[in-house]
This record gives sequence, structure tokens and C-alpha cells, in this order.
Amino acid sequence: MEDAVSVRPDFVRGDHRYHFFGVYVGHGCSHVAESCRNRMHEVVAEEISTSRPGLDRERCAIMTPRCDHVGSTAVVAVVGPDRIVVASCGDSRAVLSHDGAPVPLSTDHKPDRPDELWRIEAAGGRVIYWDGARVLGVLATSRAIGDNHLKPYVISEPEVTVRKRKEGDECLLLASDGLWAVRRQADVPVE
Repeated sequence: MEDAVSVRPDFVRGDHRYHFFGVYVGHGCSHVAESCRNRMHEVVAEEISTSRPGLDRERCAIMTPRCDHVGSTAVVAVVGPDRIVVASCGDSRAVLSHDGAPVPLSTDHKPDRPDELWRIEAAGGRVIYWDGARVLGVLATSRAIGDNHLKPYVISEPEVTVRKRKEGDECLLLASDGLWAVRRQADVPVE
């Protein structure tokens, strides 16, 4: 299993309670996902306490092992008294249930997503379709932590969504692409 999960209630001390949740999907091995599980909440807590935005390359490097051919996607959420902040890097997703309806709080970073395809090609890379769209024919996600052999085409910069908490917010689901990538077989009878 190359995946890791982090649940850190009250991970930032202060006047308000903040809770951290993360799902990390490793590829190549589990080292990066495990490192993210063990350290990402500390990196985010430091950013909150210093008001330093963004997960830059240097800070993500502390979670990357020396092997250049491994990496991990990440979707993390910080839930505070007034807001939900989601940062996503890869194809794991965050979905909020509000009054029984799904509200997406992240967007997959797939190599054939038009803006990601443009970014990859502008950097000199290619998207090759081999069992789906893949960066240089290798990785099926255009953003991940690690994967140094695919830099600068695969980046670790997350997309961040901030949502004000509302009456009717029921639960927040963070899950790997394995949950979302279900193929329906319409011709198979259900017994």
C-alpha cells in the first residue's frame, strides 16, 4: 500500500480550533506519502503561524526522498470555525456534502486538462496517450510532490480553495483517485 492518511485534530494552538486532514497517494513507493503524512501538518501549521502562503518547492523537498522516480499526490483540508481550506496537488479529491448535495472543493490535475496541457507543453514537455493521458508517457497526473525526474513538467504547486462554512454543511470527504475512478460496466447484470 503506497497511500497514507493524516488526521490531526487541534493541530494549531490558539484562540480557535483548527483541524487538519490529508490523503496522500504514493506512486513508485510509499516514502513520499509517508513523509507527507508525518510532516505536512507541521509545514501547514508553520505557514499559518507565520502567515506565509503557499507550499513552495523548497518546503515540499523536505518530504521527498533522494530517489527521483517516486512521488505522491496530496489533498489536504484545514477546517476552522469559519472556513474550510483545501489544497490539492494531483488527482485525489475533496468533496463537501451540503444539504445532501456534493460540492467539489478540488479539481483533478490531469495532463489533458487544457490549462495543465498548455503548461506542460510550454515548459517543453509532452503528454503521451498510453493507457490514458500521461506526462512524458509516464505519470497520469500533472501535479505531485516528488517525481523529480519529471520536473519541470510535473509541479508540486497546489491549487487552493477557501470556502466559508455554512449551515447545511454535513461532512467533508477526502479520497484518492481510486474512489473516484470507477468504471461502469453497463452490460453487466446486477444480481
